[in-house]
Amino acid sequence: MNELLKMEDVRVNFYTYKGTVQALDNINFDIKKGECLGLVGETGCGKSVSALSIMNLISPPGKIISGKIFLDGEGDLLKKTEDEMRKIRGDKISMIFQDPTSSLNPVLKVDDQISEVLIHHKGMTKEQAYDKTIEILELVGIPSPESRAKDYPHLLSGGMKQRIMIALAMVCEPQLLIADEPTTNLDVTVQLQILDLMKELQRKYNTAILLITHNLGIVSENCDRVGVMYAGQVVEVAQTKQIFRNPEHPYTIGLLNAIPRIDQKREWLPVIQGTVPGLINPPPGCRFIDRCEFAMEKCNIKPKLEKLEEKHFRACYKEVKKIK
Repeated sequence: MNELLKMEDVRVNFYTYKGTVQALDNINFDIKKGECLGLVGETGCGKSVSALSIMNLISPPGKIISGKIFLDGEGDLLKKTEDEMRKIRGDKISMIFQDPTSSLNPVLKVDDQISEVLIHHKGMTKEQAYDKTIEILELVGIPSPESRAKDYPHLLSGGMKQRIMIALAMVCEPQLLIADEPTTNLDVTVQLQILDLMKELQRKYNTAILLITHNLGIVSENCDRVGVMYAGQVVEVAQTKQIFRNPEHPYTIGLLNAIPRIDQKREWLPVIQGTVPGLINPPPGCRFIDRCEFAMEKCNIKPKLEKLEEKHFRACYKEVKKIK
């Protein structure tokens, strides 16, 4: 597969009264055409900031201070003007935000919100946009789409709002769909339906997906590759099977060990000792150093994300134990 998007040494700071928060520290990863890349890590590690950087939506007090983000056929997105980015957002790159209730416009009906995207990006007439809206609502499994298209968001359930968000994101058949915890606050049955729907649309349009989640079970079932983030740094990237069978970073191993397993009887689940460091004055080298049982003097120098084997990269100096 060819590269669709590539982030190179992206750094993002947030300037606060308490000091400068180093939210992203030289982030590097790529997304292939048609693949699903999972981005995992603890809350506050930079997953959503990475997504917003791709969309070039970092606003004050935040700022992208360096790096490049290349999109196939568009060059460096960070050099685009706001008018140029508006043509790309919603057309070539779309995003499903965490909370559909706050993402949908409460004073516009469903068909108006979806039609607006088609009129802006595809130059359709209102009639054409309405017909396409009904088509996409039916595709994402909205019952009685002609009726629901005339509803306001507050009349819809959480699962239906999320389907509307997916319809909004997919109606222009984007090259890349960013899904920022798309199953948050949904019950397990609806979560499965939403994930199945995303996979179906991915196959239909050959859309690449950046799936941001805390749930490693979702990653194992839906992602081709996984990127593990910790405190604003990418610490490991590999194919999904490699990550689960042969994790090579101590943080990745800690995350996987904390998952309950039906083939093991354990009174207590292992935990990663300590807490995520503050990003105003983070450790100068590896940001996991204070929580890592393998830490050594060399870890005070930031490790680079280096290739271990085919399609497996890790930012760590020490060979670590394999998960059983």
